[in-house]
Amino acid sequence: MQRICVYCGSNAGRDPYYREAAGALGEALVARGLGVVYGGAAIGLMGTVADAALAAGGEVIGVMPETLLAREIGHRELTEFRVVQSMHERKALMAELSDGFIALPGGLGTFEELFEILTWAQLGFHRKPCALLNVNGYYDQLVGFLDHAVDTGFLRRGNRDMLLVESDAERLLERFAGYEAPRVTQWIDQESL
Repeated sequence: MQRICVYCGSNAGRDPYYREAAGALGEALVARGLGVVYGGAAIGLMGTVADAALAAGGEVIGVMPETLLAREIGHRELTEFRVVQSMHERKALMAELSDGFIALPGGLGTFEELFEILTWAQLGFHRKPCALLNVNGYYDQLVGFLDHAVDTGFLRRGNRDMLLVESDAERLLERFAGYEAPRVTQWIDQESL
């Protein structure tokens, strides 16, 4: 692995612990010789991850659509800053540049990015690890909902298990280091056809 994509909020959240965890993740990635790929903002948890990784001497690549430069306040101190035309191009380039994906706390954009990349894994478009860094229990209800989707027959256990969940960055990165992509589980129930 060379680079990890970090999905996270352009807001910092109310609890300072979220910002601390974002900074710790940026530092932990660099300590393992991993670069950071992210959405390119200088604000919120996005800016915190980037600043921590840069301060530790790491590579940080930001990717942002031109239309968001003013709103998300593009970070101008990065190793590399790529401007693209659309959100679709942003997500595709971030995926291409990355060897794994971690979602920190965030809002709708973070959820959407995480679920799209996880869906791509389910469909076999990539075999890279996808994870939640469940800071301070932020994702507990989402994890519970995914387990509910398995229990009710809308999500196969093997596909649910593609999403790694840890509350500690070091433990999560240990799992990335030993990651072996699971066999893609057939995602359509043939009996229902």
